[in-house]
Amino acid sequence: MIEQEPQWKTDILGEDYQAATLDLGEDPDGQGEVFATLVRYRPGGQDPAKDHPSPPRPALLWVHGMTDYFFQEHVARHFFDSGYDFYALDLRKCGRSRTEEQTWHYVSDLKLYFVDLAAALDAIPNPDVALIAHSTGGLITPLWLDHLRREDPSRFHRIKGLILDSPWLGMMGVSPTTVKALQPAINALSKIIPRAPFPGGGLATFGQSIHKSQHGEWDFNLTFKPLGGHRKYVGWLAAILKGFDEIHSGRTKVGVPVLTLCSTKSYLGQPYSNKTNEADVVIDVAQTQRWAKELSLDYTLHRIRGARHDVFLSMAGPRAEAFAACDAWLKRTLPAASAS
Repeated sequence: MIEQEPQWKTDILGEDYQAATLDLGEDPDGQGEVFATLVRYRPGGQDPAKDHPSPPRPALLWVHGMTDYFFQEHVARHFFDSGYDFYALDLRKCGRSRTEEQTWHYVSDLKLYFVDLAAALDAIPNPDVALIAHSTGGLITPLWLDHLRREDPSRFHRIKGLILDSPWLGMMGVSPTTVKALQPAINALSKIIPRAPFPGGGLATFGQSIHKSQHGEWDFNLTFKPLGGHRKYVGWLAAILKGFDEIHSGRTKVGVPVLTLCSTKSYLGQPYSNKTNEADVVIDVAQTQRWAKELSLDYTLHRIRGARHDVFLSMAGPRAEAFAACDAWLKRTLPAASAS
């Protein structure tokens, strides 16, 4: 693992945020040098370690999904004010962490992200950390924690819990039998033409529901996070299906308490309407509920009526419920220093 002292500079979100580039070395997928970007929230230049030196504050690390990056400032403010240092990671080739010649969000194996996550954990000084992982991040992080539990106990023991925000744990709109039948062909194609694009969509409705230029209240970079999503590739799909297989095998155990947040219903494949604002329009929440509970013996599911795919970008009522569920769970799992 690459060890480095983070060099912080002002982030694109403004003076209250700093970003550090985490160099990850040569890309195994052949797209040059890769890096991740760690973002931290420091309102007014505060340093909680100096302002509250004992006991140290626990930290939360946000991990985004596919066609995503960290921009959810209200999430950082909420948890910081609740007694947690807040960090977020833009993974390689995503958001802040991409160069012009690199393919957006492309990896041939989800395990490549383990390097990004370990580098971020090493750069966080807080001894105790919990993860908040959204969508595809909610697929990657359980695989990483299972790896740490088995292979890297010194890092693993710093992780105290995992919050899953609508984790993507199964293919939506396609039966498991069909996925199994197609998987050998997809795996074969991924070795021959890994960067061949394949038809895909389903994100435009979600993007339209949340961006302020359309029907939403949130402002985000439409280059980093296009309303319709970034193009998907055969090699990436093969990596996703392999990740699903590892989850579905029953062997993936995160070894820490898990809180899963998701909507009560999905509304897939439909154009924007008011119904879009009150459902998950990206993934099948039944798949989430089926597989997330297999990840840990200490498991809590909180279904939120009216929640969107990113529950923290839901409308005001469901969003408040998501924060309240996290606060109650964190109080039991990783109490803030002021509450201990």
